[in-house]
Amino acid sequence: MLQLAAEIMDKNICPELALTAHRLVMGDGSLDAEIMLIGEAPGKKEDLTGLPFVGASGTLLDAMLASVQLERKDVYITSIVKYRPPNNRDPKVAEKAAFWPYQLRQIKIIQPKVIITLGRHSMECFLPGMRIGDIHGQAQRIQLDGLEVIVLPLFHPAAALYKGSLRQTLLEDFLKLPELIKTPRSLPDIS
Repeated sequence: MLQLAAEIMDKNICPELALTAHRLVMGDGSLDAEIMLIGEAPGKKEDLTGLPFVGASGTLLDAMLASVQLERKDVYITSIVKYRPPNNRDPKVAEKAAFWPYQLRQIKIIQPKVIITLGRHSMECFLPGMRIGDIHGQAQRIQLDGLEVIVLPLFHPAAALYKGSLRQTLLEDFLKLPELIKTPRSLPDIS
C-alpha cells in the first residue's frame, strides 16, 4: 500500500483535493482480510489522523463490527477518494474516477471475498445505475478485473447518525455478513 500511496502523490492525483487536505488516507487493517469496507472519502478527523472512519461514523462502524465478532484488525477499511473533499462535500464524479484505478489495485492486493460499500458514492462505483435505497443489504456477486467478489451495499454510518431511523436498518443489513463469508468464492458451473 505504501507503493500505491507514493504513486498517487507522485502522479499528483486530484491536485485540488491534495492542496486542501492534510494527508492522503489510503486505508487501514489486514492486507489478508476477507472483508473490505469502502466508504466515500475521508472526513475531518480522518484527514488529521490519516486513518479511515475514526470519527463518530467510525465509532458506529466499530459497534457494527463487534456485532458480528470482528474488529478493525480483521478487515480492511478504505474510501474511494483518498483525500478529504473541502468542507466534507460529496466526492465529485471526476475525483472518484481519478482514484478508481488505485481502488482496484487495493482490491487486487487484498483480494477480499466480500466488499461492503458504505454509502451511495462507494456503491455507485461497484453497482452503477443502482440506488442505495433500493438495494441496501442485498448482496450482489460481481467481477472486478478477473476477481469475483460479493458486494454488500449499505447505508453510510454517517447517514444513520443523522437519520436515526436508518440505524436499525444499517445494523440489520450488516448482520448478513457472517452468512456471506460462508458462501463459496465462486458459484459452481452447473452447465
